[in-house]
Amino acid sequence: MVLEYTSLKALLDHGFDTVIDVRSPAEFAEDHIPGAINLPVLDNEERARVGTIYKQQSPFLARKLGAALVFRNAANHIETVLSGKDGGWRPLVYCWRGGQRSGSFAWMLGQIGWRSEAIAGGYRAYRRLVAGMLYDAPLPHRFVALDGYTGTAKTELLKRAGALGAQVLDLEGAAAHRGSLLGAMAEPQPSQKGFDTRLAVALCRLDPGRPVLVEAESSKIGRLNLPPSVWEALKAAPRI
Repeated sequence: MVLEYTSLKALLDHGFDTVIDVRSPAEFAEDHIPGAINLPVLDNEERARVGTIYKQQSPFLARKLGAALVFRNAANHIETVLSGKDGGWRPLVYCWRGGQRSGSFAWMLGQIGWRSEAIAGGYRAYRRLVAGMLYDAPLPHRFVALDGYTGTAKTELLKRAGALGAQVLDLEGAAAHRGSLLGAMAEPQPSQKGFDTRLAVALCRLDPGRPVLVEAESSKIGRLNLPPSVWEALKAAPRI
């Protein structure tokens, strides 16, 4: 069965035991649904190989090779990573666009007896939900910006406010960057899409009816851009 999600919150609250991203490791590394595990049915090299055959030889030959690789890799995942799952396990599967990769893997899991489902539209559908929140409409949240010079412990103040029950959005933490002077953290910065995911998920967990404390930032943190909706909310925020 294929499930269609019309809101990001509904997708994040999916209720399945495991979310499985069957895209290649490179696709997964760029961005993925939070909490998903990567069980690629085509690795980076295999995906490139199938794509080359599709373009340079024929779609039929590409699909034939792809099917063999997908089922071989899926069988390996079932024999290893998934070998301990009992009969009641419920996986939710997705690929790039909800096509043959996720459909084949979800079908195979279903044939075993697991109650597997696939996400309609795959990662692209998820990404549209994220972009809809951060790029296409104003945020419903009201920001309050904590302003001040670099090195004045603004990040520590945010942490303490959060510990006391305030709603906090840590922009620098999501970007893995401490601003223009202090620079990058030990953790590498995510991709722009990965940064968007972190922000969208954090905003989904916040109550729009209560103010959200954020650190005043420029439109860019390290090499990452604040999405338009976040930047507009930050510019309009009162400063303290």
